[in-house]
Amino acid sequence: MTRAKARYLAILLPFGMAACSTSGAYPSLAQRDVERVSGSGTPAAVEEAAPVPALPPASADLVTRLAGLVKVAQAADRQFQSNRAAATRAVAASGGVGTDSWSTASVALAKLESSRSSGMGALADLDTLYADARDAAPLDESPSTLAITSARSEVAALLDAQDKVIADLSGRLKG
Repeated sequence: MTRAKARYLAILLPFGMAACSTSGAYPSLAQRDVERVSGSGTPAAVEEAAPVPALPPASADLVTRLAGLVKVAQAADRQFQSNRAAATRAVAASGGVGTDSWSTASVALAKLESSRSSGMGALADLDTLYADARDAAPLDESPSTLAITSARSEVAALLDAQDKVIADLSGRLKG
């Protein structure tokens, strides 16, 4: 009995919903005459922009700090280069995984990687200085930003070369 009522309700429900609808005489969505541009407006007066003042040069403190960070990275690179020969020899002499020569090569490679940590710290400091300089002058490349970018490029080039050496030695290490 309840199934028959449910079927009856399912058949009559759409007819009841159709009775609630409107006639369908809706206004047109076409553009009306009032909405058309007639060209009666006058353009606003344009004021001449004031000249933008030049940004100040990089401060002596910043230049000194940048030079110090570059020197730290160069010292780390010298340390890296001094450890490079030993790591290269150890990797060339390494045997299979778990042998003494392989362990020695792994330790030499780890020492090589750790010798560049102060250079990575210098790069992180340069990144922080760059972010601060961009916050101070977000729209223009200030002289401070240019000086930081130059120092950062120099340090990044050293670290990129070190990355290539480490990747090469890691790839040649058996295992």
